[in-house]
Amino acid sequence: MITYLISDPNYDYNSFQNADFVCYRNKEGQDKEAAAFFLAQAKKEGIKNIFLSEHYLLAKALGFDGVHLNSCQYIFVPEAKRRGLKVIISCHSEAEIEEAIRKKVDYITYSPIFETPNKGAPKGIEDLKKMVLRYNIPIIALGGIITQEQIDEVEEAGAFGFASIRYFTDSSRC
Repeated sequence: MITYLISDPNYDYNSFQNADFVCYRNKEGQDKEAAAFFLAQAKKEGIKNIFLSEHYLLAKALGFDGVHLNSCQYIFVPEAKRRGLKVIISCHSEAEIEEAIRKKVDYITYSPIFETPNKGAPKGIEDLKKMVLRYNIPIIALGGIITQEQIDEVEEAGAFGFASIRYFTDSSRC
């Protein structure tokens, strides 16, 4: 099962905690210099799947491996793929998963699996299991994953991996 670290603007980019995938994400707006620094640090640590959140043109220009699009950005999937980028897209329903498959994305995040501030009702592990069994696409569980017990549940559900911000950035966990 892969681990996918989604950054927070305050994240210490000198340690990626052995994540398999990483994503530079800054909801305040993309800072080209900060994104480039994040990319350089991730490459220095040998990470092979480095994504930029939402901005496929900047991802390509800077040399990221891919882009993580939000659930309103399906229109950009074909162009990102044409530019040779791997594409992850955020999904919150079966209809969105089906659209992601039609658009031939590489991976999806499915969320929220557990309780997460301001993200609506959690889908839960049973729903995650159904999606994993029903759809032939790598599904990365996202949302409220902050403990090893939750990671174990996600793995038992058969997910391709888990993604988190807080699991990797919560210093009290270490």
